[in-house]
Amino acid sequence: ARQAGAEVYTNTPVTALEQYQDGTWKVITDSGEIDCDVIVNACGYRVNEVGKMMGVHHPVASMEHQYFLTEDIPEIIEAGHRMPLLRCPISDYYCRQDKNGLLIGFYEQNCKTWGMDGVDPNFVNALCPDDLERVTDVLDGAFARMPALMNAGIRSIINGPITYTIDGAPLVGKIPGKENAFCIIGLRAGLGEGGGHGWLLAQQIVHGEACYDTWCLDPRRFTSHTNVEMTSLKAIEDYQNEFRFHFPHEHRPAARHAKTTPLTPIMANQNAEFTVINGWERVEYIKPSEDFRPSLSFHFDATFEIVANEVTNVQNNVGLTEVNGFNRFEIIGSDANSFVDRMFCGNVTHKSGRVGLGYLLNDFGKIKSEATISNIPASDRGPKRIWYGSAAASEFHDMDWLQQHIKIDENVEIKSLTNDQTILLLAGPKAREVISKCSREDWSKEAFPWLSVRECFIGFSAATVMSVSFSGELAYEVHIPNESLYVAYLTLSKAGEEFGMMLFGSRAVESMRMEKGFLAWKSDLLTEFDPFETGLDRFVNLNKDNFIGKDALQNRIKNSQKQKLVCLNVACKHAPAYGGASLMEDGNVIGTITSGEWGHRVNLNLAYAFVNTEKSKVGTQMHLDLLGEMVSVEVIPFGPYDESYSRILA
Repeated sequence: ARQAGAEVYTNTPVTALEQYQDGTWKVITDSGEIDCDVIVNACGYRVNEVGKMMGVHHPVASMEHQYFLTEDIPEIIEAGHRMPLLRCPISDYYCRQDKNGLLIGFYEQNCKTWGMDGVDPNFVNALCPDDLERVTDVLDGAFARMPALMNAGIRSIINGPITYTIDGAPLVGKIPGKENAFCIIGLRAGLGEGGGHGWLLAQQIVHGEACYDTWCLDPRRFTSHTNVEMTSLKAIEDYQNEFRFHFPHEHRPAARHAKTTPLTPIMANQNAEFTVINGWERVEYIKPSEDFRPSLSFHFDATFEIVANEVTNVQNNVGLTEVNGFNRFEIIGSDANSFVDRMFCGNVTHKSGRVGLGYLLNDFGKIKSEATISNIPASDRGPKRIWYGSAAASEFHDMDWLQQHIKIDENVEIKSLTNDQTILLLAGPKAREVISKCSREDWSKEAFPWLSVRECFIGFSAATVMSVSFSGELAYEVHIPNESLYVAYLTLSKAGEEFGMMLFGSRAVESMRMEKGFLAWKSDLLTEFDPFETGLDRFVNLNKDNFIGKDALQNRIKNSQKQKLVCLNVACKHAPAYGGASLMEDGNVIGTITSGEWGHRVNLNLAYAFVNTEKSKVGTQMHLDLLGEMVSVEVIPFGPYDESYSRILA
């Protein structure tokens, strides 16, 4: 760093951070002040001391971690070669050779957080007191695996803090709600992780975006519910499961119910199994009995038929599910329409009572986010306004992006309604009959066609209803204020009885959206690809006035895209494809899976993948590395279910 011109000040405590009106920073130390264009929190276990100076809390906690070094072990010397690195997921230890002895580290169940009430200012390059009593159960497993340890002397014991986040992945990127502020924190192995993560962070600081989609590291993936208590509970859980696989659809129990609605206990009484999305407890599927427990597996399991039955009922009758945490911003102001136009790469409807889907690009012409724009008509509830709706996990991410693009002279105000309202989703051919029994409005196809929005009452509950569908069936999103959510649910449930209405969950939605060719944010919609590579040509209008990323997108078109998103039929009956799996040809990687799920209505194992453009034609065959087995896949058209959209438009 010094060779590149950096100035490094050691033994210089920082006492305060202040931000100027232009967004730059002042770092105040006991030796003077430093003005900075950009500030980066890379402060390890002191992350939240620095965060407090900036007025933010980071979901990072420290855990005590112990390992010891042995004296020389004769058996290692006699072996004449280095010992392999060992990890034992049963006894929770790891081991590697150190000189002629061993380094043994532990992830004990009786673990301990550190520094939760503050860190001693004098704790610098220091260690915690030894506490081998805490790891005796793990030691027994190590002794059983390596009997030579029984006679080995201990040369030294190391016990020090390492940092954990809520999901185990570090926080690398923009600090939510702060201008010119970034962080690289929550790293457990700084030497091992720092280089790559630092490279990605540097790209974000200099260019505004990394060359890879870094959502799995983005600090904005966590929102305001992640306080100290939640972070410590999840850190303990992650520490205790360090060497254990995290299976698909495995939802570990620590720090649950952070975000709920009045329907959460009601759904639990209906035997709902819940997943967690940005802290929200969302129904995943309805269990056949209270004590039903699926096996954790990478293969299709006992939930396969449960989800299939939910899909079948939505297809033939009508289903109801709660979609909580859906990101919802209200955009108002005299410049709201022009602001929205500039943010989206395609045409955005401003017609009162209509809904449109669009895409936001970054400065490189690649996909930043996906959102619906709903034009709420003026009523006694308020003036005409715009609702911006996007994925539940995108709350901080999208607010940051929108806020930073409001011009100084623009009259635009953005307010989050995410925590105030919840969606009750009606889907299926009999959805119109159900909602007609609950509301005095005219719900005919002519009066309320697809992509319409209106304010109304469901029973005596105020509601905002949109005719949109992620399932491929006739559907209505019924947006309800949380204070009247329960009674609206009762009203819809009663009305649906005669039409065979059943509850369904997010697993059924995932299956149905893939059958319709619909894409998911941060699975299929990534900052590594532009809308043409992603198959969203119809959502781009290069003839409209300038939008964010337009020039870059036009340059990408001239230079030709190298990859294309395709839909695949996977020739496998026992497991779905998983995001990140590789498509192969002659030993070379030619594509990567983004999403995979069984399509119950079309009876196909479906997957989406980005592939080299020459492999994107319908009928092209490749091989997928699926759980170590090479299986055949074939490119098929997107949306194999109801290609004419007749069911949505019914």
